[in-house]
Amino acid sequence: MEMNKKKKAVLAFSGGLDTSFCLMYLTKEKNMEVHTAIADTGGFTGEELKEIEGKALALGAASHKTLNIENVYFDKCIKYMIWGNILRNGTYPVSVSSERTFQAIAIAEYANLLGAEYVVHGSTGAGNDQVRFDLTFEVLAPSVKILTPTRDMNLTREYEIEYLKAHGYEAEFKKMEYSINKGLWGTSIGGKETLSSGMTLPDEAYPVQITRTGSENVTIGFKKGIPVSVNGQADSNPCNIIRKIEEIAAPYGIGRDMHIGDTIIGIKGRVGFEAAASILLINAHKMLEKHTLTKWQQYWKEQTGNWYGMFLHEALYLDPVMRDIEKFLESTQEYVTGEVFITLRPQSYTLVGISSDYDLMKNEFGEYGETNRAWSADDVKGFTRILSNQLKIYNSVHGKKHNNGKTEGND
Repeated sequence: MEMNKKKKAVLAFSGGLDTSFCLMYLTKEKNMEVHTAIADTGGFTGEELKEIEGKALALGAASHKTLNIENVYFDKCIKYMIWGNILRNGTYPVSVSSERTFQAIAIAEYANLLGAEYVVHGSTGAGNDQVRFDLTFEVLAPSVKILTPTRDMNLTREYEIEYLKAHGYEAEFKKMEYSINKGLWGTSIGGKETLSSGMTLPDEAYPVQITRTGSENVTIGFKKGIPVSVNGQADSNPCNIIRKIEEIAAPYGIGRDMHIGDTIIGIKGRVGFEAAASILLINAHKMLEKHTLTKWQQYWKEQTGNWYGMFLHEALYLDPVMRDIEKFLESTQEYVTGEVFITLRPQSYTLVGISSDYDLMKNEFGEYGETNRAWSADDVKGFTRILSNQLKIYNSVHGKKHNNGKTEGND
């Protein structure tokens, strides 16, 4: 009897066409006991999660599990992206990229918990997500084999739909003009425009349409770099703060942009995104840091933040250097507390200013361009003379003489 025992697999299930095909294919063709799981990082409503569970069971899943990892995702990732002011290539808040890694971690842990022999995902061979899932599974579930029917069989959409119909599953899978991946930290949008270099997404491609006019003032409160309030309303759950800011700002069309970057697999890629909350939080936080951190804290944060964002995008979240960077970022947030004032307008915003007990613009030392209270004119003259020494020495040694805009010297 043991010889006929079905092999157990855990499938990362979204309810879309690819994962629906994987589920039915593995149960029908491979005679596997497939347990489905969805790792929710904050992109689904309760109703959507129930609908996904219903699909999984209708397609033959032995069980279905919703893994709610929204708070884990914030605590172990989003807060560091805020602290690092991370915008990949100065544009993209690494939203879906980072979510995939945490979804993969949750699925790997669940596969280990169930004692599965296989772990399955529905990524194709053309994108970054296949690497994020594969690498995470390899590291966290090394004894579990990875299956990827969609990638390995190189199937067409039409084939998958016909296969499901042939096995009695008649649910309609509409081919959408735009593919949407919604998450807590942002929503990505793909379409024909993102496959070219010369077009951008039309307004109707974005999930949230521009419905607000005029202007609106918003105040975001931070405590040690963590968002804690919106317009004076405190909330102990930062995820709720993110949702509130998104609710206010997205209808202004804020946070819309196109990201062009280098993929893990070596080709250039474009994707549109809508991320009002993450864009506002990152830039508000960065402004507060300009007032509360020293010049060199800001400099080194920029360097480490860039590395953190790159490693996160490149599927290297599990590298221990990430924990080292996180410790540094956390240590810089001790005095990043205060409020940031923002004015929103259709498709634009202004960072108006900040209020903080730790603001380093202390008037008793002086006001830039106006008054100097902590030093004298003679102090500046002496300081400048000493500061010029290395430049005077260099020019003296190399015989530099400037004449009519031309430089002459010894070769």
